[in-house]
Amino acid sequence: MQLTNRSKVVSDKVQTGMEKMYLPAILKGMMITASHIFKRRPTIKYPEHTRKMSAVYRGLHVLKRDEKGAERCTACGLCAVACPAEAITMESAERKKGEESLYREEKYARVYEINMLRCIFCGLCEEACPKEAIFLTDRIVDTEYEREDFIYGKDKLVEKIDKPIDVSKRQTLAVTEFKKIPGLKHNAVWEGNRLDRKSN
Repeated sequence: MQLTNRSKVVSDKVQTGMEKMYLPAILKGMMITASHIFKRRPTIKYPEHTRKMSAVYRGLHVLKRDEKGAERCTACGLCAVACPAEAITMESAERKKGEESLYREEKYARVYEINMLRCIFCGLCEEACPKEAIFLTDRIVDTEYEREDFIYGKDKLVEKIDKPIDVSKRQTLAVTEFKKIPGLKHNAVWEGNRLDRKSN
């Protein structure tokens, strides 16, 4: 029974004696292999030598601090909701009196964990963060032997005060221009198409 009117022409060419021995195909394959011998090897002897990474390479995460050294994260959970792999978990806590220099907002992330085995390094967490607290850096995730060692907590994620990590290349041109607006505060409010620029 014919289902369609389409037909495919199949070649029924008779092979020659040389083609039956596959010598031309073998010689052609050997010539391709020989041509690669004299080419530059793409293998890099890591970690002695490292490959040049792109400026927007998405690697290990970092939880940023503000200019005064306080943690930006407020444990709002938007990064965890945006994560398609459900790799981020957190617990929030209230900032106590005297901890103003440690945490920027009244609410902070007491526990912040990322399962690096689940993470697909898509960057949706940094796009969802309203506080610009989490970014993906150009660092590579360390290799480990146990699964639990791939669950990174704040001890590995929060940047050191004396060693800030530059993430300016991860920010888009639109975000950079938006930050140049005079009198702009981080939690500025949009009212329709007008930006509320009330100065403190």
